[in-house]
Amino acid sequence: MSSMLELADRLWTGEADIAEHHPVGYFGELTEVPGGGAFLPGFANVSAFETSEGLVMFDTGSFATAQMVHDAIRGWTESCLHTVVFTHGHVDHVFGLPIWEREAVDRGWIPPIVVAHENMPGRFDRYRLTAGYNAAINRRQFQVDDLEWPTDYRYPDRTYRDSLELEVGGERLELHHAKGETDDYTWTWIPGRRTICCGDLFIWAVPNAGNPQKVQRYPREWSFALREMAELDAEVLLPGHGLPVVGAERVQAALCDSAALLESLVEQTLALMNDGESLDTILHSVEAPGELIEKPYLRPIYDEPEFIVRNIWRQFGGWYDLNPANLKPAPDAALAGELAALAGGGERLAERALELAEAGELRLAGHLAEMAALASPELEAAQRARAEVNERRAEHASSTMARGVFSAAARETRAKLPD
Repeated sequence: MSSMLELADRLWTGEADIAEHHPVGYFGELTEVPGGGAFLPGFANVSAFETSEGLVMFDTGSFATAQMVHDAIRGWTESCLHTVVFTHGHVDHVFGLPIWEREAVDRGWIPPIVVAHENMPGRFDRYRLTAGYNAAINRRQFQVDDLEWPTDYRYPDRTYRDSLELEVGGERLELHHAKGETDDYTWTWIPGRRTICCGDLFIWAVPNAGNPQKVQRYPREWSFALREMAELDAEVLLPGHGLPVVGAERVQAALCDSAALLESLVEQTLALMNDGESLDTILHSVEAPGELIEKPYLRPIYDEPEFIVRNIWRQFGGWYDLNPANLKPAPDAALAGELAALAGGGERLAERALELAEAGELRLAGHLAEMAALASPELEAAQRARAEVNERRAEHASSTMARGVFSAAARETRAKLPD
């Protein structure tokens, strides 16, 4: 067994800690998996299969990893690239193709065909419209200050709506659309190899169904896709992040447990919404089942159940949270100024924020630190409190999403303070 598959086994059993081998950002060597495919973890994973007509690849990596992906696969085979299936349109999955297309021209091969769901071109169009915003939120999420967002995309050559069956070199590929992290997902069943290429529908963590800085996710529909995959007799599950899942029993557990987690969050949230409860009440009432969230492959290390609940509310209830004050709110700075005046000034708010943080009341501390900084932007003590509280929140955050936001707030505040 390869070292990567050995690590996957240790992660599954809990002998290794998934937080120390984070599925989003994990790099490893190309490994052959049962069924004969090649699997390459490189921030976003790439899977490849040889056929008599050439390679079929699932995703191509990002512009930062394109050369690494190409070199690794070329160390495994010299077959031409025939077909690429984009599992979804996130840029870490779809930006490795130019090097393959240049190679095809240089070698006189037919250029590879790109297949994807019909919603993907619209996603690329939206990315071009919001390049500045996407650069900002991804810098914040991943704590990378110099990240630039692309505006030039490789649109698919062939799209489909619900499902599509392809045959490449005698290999049958059954493509299925799903809504999950995005609305343009494709998961693929390769029956001859008993393999599912699922993209990010499974990532060895709580499903990324709540990202607070990104557009709508679809937790309920995501669970449908997981259940549909679980009905197949799969022996190998190749995810878009994290390591392969090998063995029919483990594949079933990965898919069904992920589905059950999403189903529970959806069921609880909708029940409270139907009872007329506010978003605030729901956020502090819904809990992920402990027997699921404690699984080594369902830890909240990238996204969090609380954020998923917000996305369920947004999908089914819009943005009004049932607090009338939030329907047409005063500017944050104006509200902060009034509360600071009542409390005795921004300095007192800052002091109390630090007291709460010291006592472990980080949520309350976050509110008061933010108000202190807004009410008294010129007050160094208020800005220092904002920085310190957000640093503490980042330190205690379990997920990439929360840690990125808190860290960015702390860094931007520290940058304004005198040395």
